[in-house]
Order: sequence, then structure tokens, then C-alpha cells
Amino acid sequence: KTNLIVNYLPQNMTQEELKSLFGSIGEIESCKLVRDKITGQSLGYGFVNYVDPKDAEKAINTLNGLRLQTKTIKVSYARPSSASIRDANLYVSGLPKSMTQKDLEQLFSQYGRIITSRILVDQVTGVSRGVGFIRFDKRIEAEEAIKGLNGQKPPGATEPITVKFANNPSQKTNQAILSQLYHSPNRRYPTPLAQQAQRFRFPPMTIDGMTSLAGINIPGHAGTGWCIFVYNLAPDADESILWQMFGPFGAVTNVKVIRDFNTNKCKGFGFVTMTNYDEAAMAIASLNGYRLGDRVLQVSFKTNKTHK
Repeated sequence: KTNLIVNYLPQNMTQEELKSLFGSIGEIESCKLVRDKITGQSLGYGFVNYVDPKDAEKAINTLNGLRLQTKTIKVSYARPSSASIRDANLYVSGLPKSMTQKDLEQLFSQYGRIITSRILVDQVTGVSRGVGFIRFDKRIEAEEAIKGLNGQKPPGATEPITVKFANNPSQKTNQAILSQLYHSPNRRYPTPLAQQAQRFRFPPMTIDGMTSLAGINIPGHAGTGWCIFVYNLAPDADESILWQMFGPFGAVTNVKVIRDFNTNKCKGFGFVTMTNYDEAAMAIASLNGYRLGDRVLQVSFKTNKTHK
């Protein structure tokens, strides 16, 4: 009972500031602010491990609910991972644009204890995109929320909302998902994935003539769609694997693997452009952390800071 998780930290708060805030309560053994591995941006949460359990308890009592800038931080005991809490993250779409994060939590809190929630907003206008994520304490609570709210109209909404799991598929479900995606109803294709691109609904015909994605100013938004950055691809990765991974989530307009000029091997990253924001967000939520071969992929909206 010495390890705490701290949620809803201000975006610009550093690990040092987190450490000094929690260090004011008692002696800290370790402190970690969690950052995006590619962009280095804070993900808004961190872990603080005290030497003495009494200090951890005191930190919860003292600092939970503290206002920092525009955020109210949440301090609770960090939980060891177990099957009952894994994959309890929900993806919610079709939310009324006027709905706030607080409204979203209120709507879902009847089903269980919410660990984190967020509503995605347009980075330029700040307006809600009508899409959010809710992480419950336990998977069973998330299942109840899907039963209770999927296809329902929340107060003030004219359209029903969609509520589904946003989990990173584990290896087992991985294989199941891939086999569902790549066989037609009447016969399975036992061939390796890479040979199936030609059967796919977005034939990768225009790959060689693709335009460069440089110079796009709105993060993730390429005039014709949403640009997704895919990192940690294997040297032999090619465009067909990107079509196959992202195609099932919705309309893909183009894909590009970045290659080394001399060896023509993939340099470890690529880009995928999808037409529809909700579908792109769902693809990111499902494929970030996805294990492809012996590598774990990192998938996020392209920002100007990442490789051009």
C-alpha cells in the first residue's frame, strides 16, 4: 500500500514538480510521470511510491482533489494488474458536442468506479469531437456500462451513443480478430497475411506515387483525412501490412512505409491516412500497444513534432 497512481495532472507538469509536490508529504522511493514514448508529451498521469504506507495514505487524504491549474488531480492506490481489471477501457462515440468530461463521468459512474475519463477535442478549436474514453476499475463494470448505455440516448442527446471496448487485443484475441478480418464468410484463407493484400477492400495501388505528408499544420489532419503515425515496424514491413491492420476500422486513403534510401528497408515507422475521425481514433485505441511479430507498435495521431 505504498504505490499511488496520480491522474489528471496538468499537461505541462514535470516529473520534478510531481516529486516535490508528493515529497512534501513524506519520503518517496520512486516517482514516474508517464510520457508518450514518441512525442515525449505528458499523458497526464504518474506513479508515486512512498517508503512508508502511512505517508501514502496521508497523500491520498491530503492531495486527492487538489486543484492544479485547470485540473483537479485524483490520487489513489495503484493496483497490480490482474485479469479482472484488464481491458476495462471503453470507447464512446456519438456524444453531444455540449457534453463535458464531468457529464460523461456522471453518465457512466452508475456502473462502477471510473479510473480515468477523457473527451477528445479538436486541437485547433477546442470543440468536442463527440468521442471519449472511460476506463473502469474492473472489466465487469465496463461490460455492464456497454449493456446499459450502448445505443441509448443520454440526456440532451438527439442521437444514440455507441459504447464499446477500446482494449488492446491480447495475443489470443489478436489471432481471432485477424482471422475474422481476413477470411470471407464462405472460405478461410490459410495464406500468410502479407499475401492477402490483393483481396483487401482498399487495394494498395497508389503507394508509389504518394505525396509527402510534410507541411500539415493541424495535428493529425491531412486535408483529406486523419494522418496516423505508426512506430516500431520491423525492417521488412511493407505497405500491405498497414492496409491490413487499419482497413478493418474504416476507410483508409493511403499508407506509407518510410524506407532507408540505401537499403530500401523500413526505417521502423510509417503513416496511415484515414478519412473518418472516429474510425481513426478507434484504430489508434485498438492498435496502439498491439504486438506485431516480436514488436509492440506505438500508434498515435501524427503531430508536427514527429518525423516528417
